Amino acid sequence: MHGKQLAQESYITIRYDLINDTLSADWKGEQTQETVRDGCEKILRFMTVYRCAKLLNDNTHVTGMWSDSAEWVALDWVPRMEKAGCRFLAHVYSPDIYARLSVEKTIDFGIKGILVTTFNGRAAAEEWLCAV
Repeated sequence: MHGKQLAQESYITIRYDLINDTLSADWKGEQTQETVRDGCEKILRFMTVYRCAKLLNDNTHVTGMWSDSAEWVALDWVPRMEKAGCRFLAHVYSPDIYARLSVEKTIDFGIKGILVTTFNGRAAAEEWLCAV
């Protein structure tokens, strides 16, 4: 997925793909409550600005657990993303089992209003988002 780079931090890069009207977040490294919240708020801001309905949330490069933020992501951030217009979220798992468990914990809290689909690779996630 190509497009305009909107933000670049040591822990996240956010891009907007105009052709596919998709926001893409590439998370990197160890995540803390601070980086998760900051990155999520940036995504929310760009989702609102670009008014797109699709988010590719790529954790391929994430290492370690961030489960201390899972409840906040599911119960606070996701409903605000839905309100901002997000309808489809493609989540790419990290190969790190602890990072993967953090995603599962987030999903277990229950996400309503946004269709969340998980993938083991970015290409499959991009293909799905292009098809919805």
